[in-house]
Amino acid sequence: MSKILSLNIAIPLIVLNYLIQISFSSVVSTGDFREDFYVTWAPNHVNTSSDGKTTSFKLDQDSGCALASNQMFLFGKIDMKIKLIPGRSAGTVVAFYLQSNQPNHDEIDFEFLGNVKGEPYIVQTNVFADGFDNREQRVILWFDPTANFHTYSVLWNIYQIVFMVDSIPIRTYRNHADKGVAYPRSQPMEVKLSLWNGENWATNGGKDTIDWSKSPFIASFGNYTIDACIWNGNPRFCKADSSTNWWNKRRFNSLTSIQKRWFKWVRLHHMVYDYCQDHARFQGNLPRECSLSKY
Repeated sequence: MSKILSLNIAIPLIVLNYLIQISFSSVVSTGDFREDFYVTWAPNHVNTSSDGKTTSFKLDQDSGCALASNQMFLFGKIDMKIKLIPGRSAGTVVAFYLQSNQPNHDEIDFEFLGNVKGEPYIVQTNVFADGFDNREQRVILWFDPTANFHTYSVLWNIYQIVFMVDSIPIRTYRNHADKGVAYPRSQPMEVKLSLWNGENWATNGGKDTIDWSKSPFIASFGNYTIDACIWNGNPRFCKADSSTNWWNKRRFNSLTSIQKRWFKWVRLHHMVYDYCQDHARFQGNLPRECSLSKY
């Protein structure tokens, strides 16, 4: 992939305030990693603050690490503040994602692909539906994600999945189940965070591998919000027409006009890969959703 310079664009807060309307009456997270998450892999590589508000992950030649939420959710919105690995991070992968535990699993992914120092950071998104994936998109971030925390969000409802960066939508995945397209709508998912070695593919197709002399590699997480329907074993509880679930109200069935403008801006100036444009990969038979509405 050729080097593409990122843009430094100041986004007025007054604009961001209108990007999405949220009611926090259904917030279910405590904001404490110690209360809401458990370590699934390498506890000695996870360092959580004494108040539980932030946690950092370490990757070295021994191991990476991961957390998963104690609860499972079906629809809602999850915000996670992340500060990515500074300097040369080629080969590393920081992930924030939702995942079900079924054989034909559903999954909603943010994957931050490490880079060679001085090059822009790339975020890859992906959607698994009923066990099928191959739905990757890649976007170059328009800021330095290693200097400060930024908010990465997933809005997931019966109508759409929206991936957002600092409230700006970078991707949508519509519910076209009525047209034969698989959509995550019945399997509850955990919220997961991880840092791991992806040097065989993550940076420049695996050509830029991890420089272990730069380790340990540190990524930090904090100030998250989980505003979602807790799975209680009854899918009716999280049904789209439930008046208690704000995210399933009709005003969230598509992007707002302002969100559409930002979405188009991201696709025009910052998208570097879209599976729906990869005719060679799919031998001319693009997935069905590629010909359907994006929002």
